[in-house]
Formats: sequence, structure tokens, C-alpha cells
Amino acid sequence: MSSPYNSDTYPLPVSVAFSGPDNTGKTKQIGILARRMGRAATSAGSLDHYDPRWAAIKADGMARWWFETGLVEEVADVLATSYLERSRHPFSAPVRLLDRGIPMLEASVAATVAVREDLGAAQAADRARLLLAPYETDLRTAEESEHALVLLHCDDWEEGTRRSLAHEVTVTEIYAAYQRHLHEQINRLVDEGRFPMAIRIGDRPTVAVQDEVRQLLAPLYPDVPGRALAGVHVTALGGMSESGKSAAGEYLRTQHGYARLKIGYLIEDAAGRAGIHDPYRLGSVVQAELIVDALDRFCQAHHFLDSVSIESLHDFDSTAELARMLGPQLTIAYLDASEATRTRRGTAGAQDVADRDLIKSARGAEKNVSIAHEVIGNDGPRLELERRLDRIALNRRWPEHQPSTMPVNALGLPVHLESYLAEFLDRTTGLRPLIDLLAVTGSGARGKYQHGWSDLDVLVVADTSSLDEMRQILAELETELGGVKLGMTVLTRAECRAGAITSRLLHVLALIGSGALVPLWSTPGLALPAPDAATDVAVSLRDGIQAAIEIRRQLLKGTPDLRDLYKVTALLAKIQLRFSGIECPSDSDALTVLLDATRQDTSLVATARTGRPAAEALARLVLQSWLDTLPGETR
Repeated sequence: MSSPYNSDTYPLPVSVAFSGPDNTGKTKQIGILARRMGRAATSAGSLDHYDPRWAAIKADGMARWWFETGLVEEVADVLATSYLERSRHPFSAPVRLLDRGIPMLEASVAATVAVREDLGAAQAADRARLLLAPYETDLRTAEESEHALVLLHCDDWEEGTRRSLAHEVTVTEIYAAYQRHLHEQINRLVDEGRFPMAIRIGDRPTVAVQDEVRQLLAPLYPDVPGRALAGVHVTALGGMSESGKSAAGEYLRTQHGYARLKIGYLIEDAAGRAGIHDPYRLGSVVQAELIVDALDRFCQAHHFLDSVSIESLHDFDSTAELARMLGPQLTIAYLDASEATRTRRGTAGAQDVADRDLIKSARGAEKNVSIAHEVIGNDGPRLELERRLDRIALNRRWPEHQPSTMPVNALGLPVHLESYLAEFLDRTTGLRPLIDLLAVTGSGARGKYQHGWSDLDVLVVADTSSLDEMRQILAELETELGGVKLGMTVLTRAECRAGAITSRLLHVLALIGSGALVPLWSTPGLALPAPDAATDVAVSLRDGIQAAIEIRRQLLKGTPDLRDLYKVTALLAKIQLRFSGIECPSDSDALTVLLDATRQDTSLVATARTGRPAAEALARLVLQSWLDTLPGETR
């Protein structure tokens, strides 16, 4: 196939032919790409534009002519003439997007004669080549000028046929037979290498397929956008007047870094680029395509974005089309509030709210609740709304993880602590478990437990209804601790999923999610969010600030608590290292690595646990390393 360029700067016209069986989305993919590329690309339109005989054929009934009245020689002639005339037609845009390429001509003719003359696949292919023989030279030239791309439902032509027919409202016996033969013929051409580019669409949404289309076509012409909303998640906010959509959009923007966009702006921006004067008179499907087109442009211009909110969803049909186009990249969040609440929130009076509701209802806004992924009751406090939004935002960024477990004796704890934990688990994880998860954290989880120095730190995930029974169990087992301080933290699943936790606990969840920290017990099927590394690092800044303050509090005491000073100094060291991509769970390791990186005396680490002068000197060095990162601080 010839190169699309005749120099490094001036590309020759490029023709891309989208082929494939019916209902694989060829026309839609062409339309999306053509609109996105603007003047750089044009759709060649349907084949019936290229032969005047199609007008009479359609007037008399195309299916009847195709399968009954028209001679097969005439069908082949009309089709071949249309394909060839289209290939010769001049276009001003440098990229031509063709609906069906030359190999599809052969497949269509073969499927037609297979139905009409009751032929097998091989016989039908031979018959089609014979019917098209008079045009062979011109067809070969036309095919060589095309970049052939085929869209398939899947590799199994029988399953592909089933999927194609499932999209039809009514299916005649002859049409079903034609589709079976067409799928079989197209798969034959794929095997023969007639389609250098092939995409299996499967159950993927429109935008995911468009993204693959662009990746395949981008090397052919420089103005083909490389991606289509790749890695971008869209949260679409719907609801009636004063239900809280604007408040939700603003919270997602300020707290989770979403770009906040208005649907009206998106439609009008895309329509203006396409020369559409009144986009609101167009059908719902086109309006959805305009929204996606404008989103695509905006996110490419702001390539750092991975989350966008759009508001407000009104038209039900366009919302449903958005869901089909974006698939799992879209979350529809419907904010539901009572009429009394919404009237109270309206600043222009009850009638204004009622009037706006009438407009939204006429567009089907209330029906969006039926296809919403999240329905958020918003009659309560703002805090409740924000926690629901937190969960929506974090569901994508923090993938859920089912933790593995390990036995108590794998921790290497003193025998009495192993016995304590084993007994606690026996009492809380029976036929009616009181807890969902138990994990030892801190030095006890790393085989670094030191008697007389370390605490026993434990994280438990459990519902608050278990607290009374757990308190009784802890009281009964307290003597088995042997004086060791127990630090037990209890969280609910909801707090974990909404991120309503401290930065230190977020770090623990991140460790569990990565497998670096293995719990002792987990209820079967429990899945917890695994915070991403970037969030883990970012939120640890708060702990660093608090640790730097606490170090100075300790140094101002006449006799600082040696253990507390050492621990908080190690914490500040760990956090500084975390911002350099270094994770040091061990206190002594973190201190040594930080001092070595700043060319300080690492021998202080060995004596800081037992000697006050060394502990204070170490604390000052680590604190100064922190302060040196601030503008205006000097030694």
C-alpha cells in the first residue's frame, strides 16, 4: 500500500475505508472521527450517492430488488459502479472516511448470491469473483488506494451474526440468512489478509472503540487525534431544580480535582465548530455526540485531566445515549431531594422552582433516575452529600482489593502476644463474626517488635454494632497483654470506601492493598479500597507537619519522653523519604537512609533510643532537613 505522504510536510489525500457487518458501528465511528477532525476529514457518505439508479431501486423497495427482482448481474453492477465512482470522486479534505471498502463489495456480492442461489461459502466467493471480473482492474486500483479497517463483533462469525441481528427491531428470514453469509465471507477476507487493520468491538462502548480506531489511524495522517477520552472518567450530575447538582459539581472540583463543565457549553461549543446553528433542535443522539466531541477536545487540550463532571442532565434520551457511548467511563449521579427541600433552597421563590421543574420534566429529567449509577438522597446535611461524592470519586482511583491472610505465628511476636491475638480472633470470628478484618500494624507487622519499646498496634474493620461485645472481650483478655500497650483502631467499611480516615490509616490501607501488609483475618469476600501511591504520599504531608511541630514540643520539655521523641523523629524521616519515592517501614532504616542522603552522621541512630543527647541531636537534624524544604529557612 502506498505511503500517505509525498514529503515530510505535505501529505497526500488519505482514504480510510471502514468495513464490517451490519450494526458494528461503522457509520457512527466515521461520524465521530469526521466531526472531531473538522476540515481535515470528510465522510464520503453512502454509496447510493454515486449511481443514479439507486433512486428507482429505493422507490421500488431495495430489499425486494436486492434479494428477489434484480438480476444478480445487475446487483453486482450497481454496487461495483457505486464503489468505483466513489473512489474517483474528488474531495477537498486531506482525509476521506469511507463507509465500506472494496473488500466489502466482494463480501456483499458473495453473501447475496449465497442466499439467492443457495451456495456454500466457497462457491459463493467464486461466483462473486466471476460477477466482478469485468471490474477487476479498476477494483484492484481502488483497493490499493484505501487503508482498510474492519470492525467485527468478535472472531466467531456465528456469534457475530447473532449480535448483528440482536440490534434489529424485526428480522426477516432472508435478511438473517444474508447476515450469516456476510459474516462468514468477511471472516474469510480477514483470514486472507484483506483487512490490515481489524478491531473486535465486543461489548465495548463507542468511545473505547473510537480510541482504538484513532490509535490505528494516527500514524497515517498527523491530524488524526491520537486518543479519545483515554483514561478520563466523566461524572454526569442530574436531578430536578435545587437538588444540589451545582454544589456537588463544585465539591468534586475543589476536593477531588475534577474539571467542572456545563452540558450547554459543551453542546454549543461542538455545534459552533460543526456549523450547527441550533443544536437543540437536533435529535438526542446527535446532542450526545456533540457532548462527547466537546469533552474529547477539552480533555485533549487539558491532557492532565482524568476526571470531569458535567451538569446538568435533562434530556433522558441523550443521557441514555451518553451511557452507551461512554460505558464504564461514565457515572450518572442523580441527586434526589424532596419538593419541600428544593423549594426551601430556591432563592427566587417556590414558583421559580416549579417553573424550572416543568421545563426539566418536559425533557425527561426525572426519568434519569431509572438509569443512574448512583442515586444520592440530598435532603440531609451537606456532610452526608460530600461523603457520597467522596465514595464516587474514590471508587475509580482506589480499586478494591481482596486481601490475603497469614497465621498469627508468622509475625514473630512474643508468645504471650501471639496467644492474645489468637484468642481475640477466636472470640470475634466465629459463626457470627464481630469483625470484618484484623491486621497488626507498626513494628509488630514487620518482625521488628521489641519488648519494652514497641506497642501492639492493631487495625480492625468492624461495624459499630460490635463495639460493646468487643469491649467486653478486650477487658477479659487484658491481663494476657503482660503490660504491653494495645493500640486498637476500629474503622467501618463505609469509612474506608469514602476515604473518611486519617492519613496514617490511609497508608495502612495502601499497604494492605499492595500486599506489603498482610492481615491475620478477613471475612470471606471482603474487598477494601487500595489507595493509590500518589494520594498516599500527598496526604502524608499533614502528618509531616504535625510531626515537625511535635518534635519541637518534645525538645522544649525539660526531660523529653525518649521513646516519643524517637518515634516522631522517625515518622518525619519516613515522610520525607516517601516524597522521594522511598518507603522505609523500619524506624531505624528510615533515619539512617535520610541522614545518609543529607550527608549527616548516621551513628546517632544506634544510640538515640537509649541516650537523650543522641536522641535530641538526631531530632534536630531530621527537623532541619524538613525545614530546609521551606522557602526562607536557612541553617
